[in-house]
Amino acid sequence: MKLTEFPRYPLTFGPSPVHPLKRLTAHLGGAQIWAKREDVSSGLAYGGNKVRKMEYIVPDVLASGADTLVSIGGYQSNHTRQVAAVAAHLGLKCRLVQEKWVPWDDPTNDKVGNILLSRMMGADSRLDDAGFDIGIRDSWKDALREVEAGGGTPYPIPAGASEHPLGGLGFANWAFEVAEQEQALGVFFDTIVVCTVTGSTHAGMIAGFAALEELTGVRRRVLGIDASATIDKTRDQVGRIARHTAELIELGRDLRDDEITVLEGWAGDLYGIPVDSTMEAIRLGAQYEAMITDPVYEGKSLAGLVDLVRSGDIPASSTVLYAHLGGQQAVNAYHRLWS
Repeated sequence: MKLTEFPRYPLTFGPSPVHPLKRLTAHLGGAQIWAKREDVSSGLAYGGNKVRKMEYIVPDVLASGADTLVSIGGYQSNHTRQVAAVAAHLGLKCRLVQEKWVPWDDPTNDKVGNILLSRMMGADSRLDDAGFDIGIRDSWKDALREVEAGGGTPYPIPAGASEHPLGGLGFANWAFEVAEQEQALGVFFDTIVVCTVTGSTHAGMIAGFAALEELTGVRRRVLGIDASATIDKTRDQVGRIARHTAELIELGRDLRDDEITVLEGWAGDLYGIPVDSTMEAIRLGAQYEAMITDPVYEGKSLAGLVDLVRSGDIPASSTVLYAHLGGQQAVNAYHRLWS
């Protein structure tokens, strides 16, 4: 099917805003930097990139007759908060597995931020001591069985919605949205920078921009900044989901290796733990643009962007689009970083 033929259930306000980061651009003294803001794209519990993915998954949820969305993430998962928001919006139940993906020693870590909002929206959110992994989790399978045993009809949504067959479509469509906004703004983004962990946001962009290239002949760089600290798994998953999404939208060719770029160097040693470059990037975004980023995802992708612009790996002649995927709700769990 062509991308436009897939059913889509609107959950956003419309196209997410695009704006220049003028002060950050001047401070870094290189490429022109803009941001596209998934963090303010929806009215559902502060939005974020997973809401865009859910727009393509919800029609399948409704067709399935399920009464309970079942998903998984860490204690401070942005994804599970957005699944809980969609469930509340649709009038469905929500069962969440919250694993201890981040060894962050703070007594409020499982009480504030994302998990607080999920519980406020009525989700059955339960803690699990298992550590981080981007793959399919036994605890999630157990939760699906528990819902069934209780007489419910579960709908499975894996971590980040990434392993869902339709998980890449939302950001394939994002690519076409970018192209429309470029025309309206009179700008062209030759480089896209995005955080990648479970992979389907980045993978969807790859497939979408490849489809645009087939239509226009114009190439761009889509640079994924790894924040997983499990770089090989993430690279494999991004490539696999990107190729699957490309097949879904009938790209008509295999993706080239140069279209699938996951860069390491900013994740640190462990998922969810900020390093010096993370903290500098958070400070720069906040103090130069009042753009708030988090220590888990966007602080790390912004750190990658900052260093790539400073080093000239993204040349001064470039116009860069930074994909802000959300995640600020987790900042409360990291409050001591600024105390």
